[in-house]
Amino acid sequence: MKRIALYPGTFDPFTVGHLSIVERGIQLFDEIIVAIGVNESKKSVDSVQQRVEHIKKVTSNIPGVRVISYTNLTVETAKEYGANFILRGVRTVADYEYERNLAYANRNLTGIETVLLYTLPELSYISSTMVKDLQRHGYDVSPYVPSEQ
Repeated sequence: MKRIALYPGTFDPFTVGHLSIVERGIQLFDEIIVAIGVNESKKSVDSVQQRVEHIKKVTSNIPGVRVISYTNLTVETAKEYGANFILRGVRTVADYEYERNLAYANRNLTGIETVLLYTLPELSYISSTMVKDLQRHGYDVSPYVPSEQ
């Protein structure tokens, strides 16, 4: 059976921390589907299509990665694409608590297991929110976002 993981998030923007999870996760899975969730309640810097295109470019050299967007529940999207795992990155204890509860609910609803990867220590302080704040105030965010190949 092929091991397919759905890696969901808004990825606004997709950071070097996100890329690290994909690069490390592909060693565990045959395929990773980076799934950009459309959340109308969040104000995004880039459109969903811009994020899809950017992530496709920065992951183009990683075999087994594809990028999609979705609007329904994450577990429904996982089932639709044949994913038998949900991949998530964890930076803090608060992230762990949040992800643990989601993992319990997702497994209870569908039987899909969640795999948590801890963020590398040197990337643990990077968040999309931080990057957006720096960008909004005119700071160079290039150290925090992957460049397109």
